[in-house]
This record gives sequence, structure tokens and C-alpha cells, in this order.
Amino acid sequence: MTTPLGLGLPQMRQYDIGKDVPDVARAAERTGYESLWVFERALFPEPATQGLYGVEGLPWPDTYRSVAEPLVTLALAAAATERARLGTSVLVAPLHVPFQLAKTLASLDAASGGRVVAGFGTGWSHDEYAAASVRPFAERGAALDELIGVCRAVWGPDPVVYDGEVTKIASAVVGPKPARPIPILLAAGDSGRARRRLVDHADGWLPTGMGAETVAEQWRQLRELAAERGRTEPIRTVLRVNARYSAKNYEGPGRRPFQGGVDQIVEDLAAHAEIGLDEILIDVQGTTRDAEELKDVAALVYEKARAAGV
Repeated sequence: MTTPLGLGLPQMRQYDIGKDVPDVARAAERTGYESLWVFERALFPEPATQGLYGVEGLPWPDTYRSVAEPLVTLALAAAATERARLGTSVLVAPLHVPFQLAKTLASLDAASGGRVVAGFGTGWSHDEYAAASVRPFAERGAALDELIGVCRAVWGPDPVVYDGEVTKIASAVVGPKPARPIPILLAAGDSGRARRRLVDHADGWLPTGMGAETVAEQWRQLRELAAERGRTEPIRTVLRVNARYSAKNYEGPGRRPFQGGVDQIVEDLAAHAEIGLDEILIDVQGTTRDAEELKDVAALVYEKARAAGV
């Protein structure tokens, strides 16, 4: 049985967002990709006060200098496609007003015929929090908790009632409603609190492809935690692969997962598919020159992955 594959949409500065997003979305759906995904990067601090992912000394990639707003990008893709699921991996929850985000996602799901997958995380950039956050960085976990609660309330039956730290809904009719319950997936790394939040309150998990052994161990630990906490519902899993594509296979020492030519990327996809996750999202946009190359690489990866039984 093959693993459903998704594709990251073009959001970076080398792309013409208005033209390339619909074009790539249509092409991906024709190729056979079952989902289309966006990520969030609000700004590019200059000079950077913090390394990438909060790692001291790790530079931000130049491609982050311009990243299109994720929900606008997803709306463009929704209008250009018919079947592909539309996912966020991830939205940085505390950068959004909970009620407005819940209503926007509900509207997008209703408009697309029930195709939205809501992936949330807490983020790591202090500069983004300073510019846009609803609550301080230290309260990022609580902000995500409230966002999940508001979404569940707004997407549920009327009258909607919610009493939170930021959001107060006494009693209201809120529409449109989603076409079906929108699944909420969370990015949860090594934090015990984040993993408990996922097990207790989310529908699924958004791991990152850092090596098959690493992801398999994280998945084992998450399943064990779910069993300990009495969860009976399955945890939906979508692996994000940030591929570093090159026209030729990587020949240097210490190749990282998903670095190199299409054959090497597919080899790593096969290794990760053996873990038994539900879906794999492949994002190559950061290393392709333009939309034409992105479409060509995406089609070749899909073709060779299917030939390899992924």
C-alpha cells in the first residue's frame, strides 16, 4: 500500500504568487499529489537577534526574506483545485487572533468542500512574537491551548460560547461552519507538555523528516504516551520533508536526509515510509529556481516514489 503524498506550495520570493500558486496546485493535483501545504514565516529580522529555530549562530536562509501569507496562498490553491486536501504545516498559533483564525479556516473549509487540515505550532522566533503575537513568548503554550479551544467552539454548533484569557464569546451564532470537522494536527518535538497537549487535544502529529530512526523513535514515544493517557482514537500523522534538491546527487561526506538529487530524495522517502506514517509532505520550493522547475522536480519525485513503492 502506497503512502499518500503532499506537496508544499510556492510561497518564497522567487515565485510569482498570484500566477505560480494556482499553476503549481493544478499541476500537483494532476500528477497525483493528494494534498497541498503551506507554512508560516512572518518576517526576516535584520540583523537577526536569534539563530534559525532558536539555535545560536545558525543563519536564517535567504529564502525567508519573503514568504507569502499562508492562508492567502491556500485560498489561491483551493480555487484552482478540486480534490487535494489543503493543509498548514504549520501556522504559528500565537501570531493569530484565535476567533478570526477559527472563522477564516471554517470559511476556507466550507468554500473548498471540506478539504482543510489545520496544523498548528508555537513557533520559536522572538522577533515574530514582538511584531505580531497575541500573547508574550512565555505564554505560547497557553496561547495554543486557547486557539484549539476557540476553534473547536467556533466550528461546533451554535450558540457558540467560550470564556478564555483572550477570547470571550458570551453566546453567538458564528458561520459559516466547516463542511466537516476540521482535523487539528500539532507539531510536538521533545517537550513533554507539547506531547501531552497533542495526545489529549489534537487529532494528529506533524513530525519533520530528520532521519528515519529519529522519527520512528519519536513516533514510538508518542504512541506509548497515548496509551498511558488512555487515548483510543488513532493519531493522524503527516511527515514534513524539507528537501534540499540539487540537479545532481550529493557526493560529499555526511549527507543529511533529503539532500541531493531526486534519486536520493526518493531513497530517503522510502526509508521514512517504512515507519508507517499516514502521509508525507514534500517541500522542495526552497531549492528550485522557479515554478517550472518546482513542477518538474515534484512530478519526477512522485513518479519515482511510486515506482519505488512509496
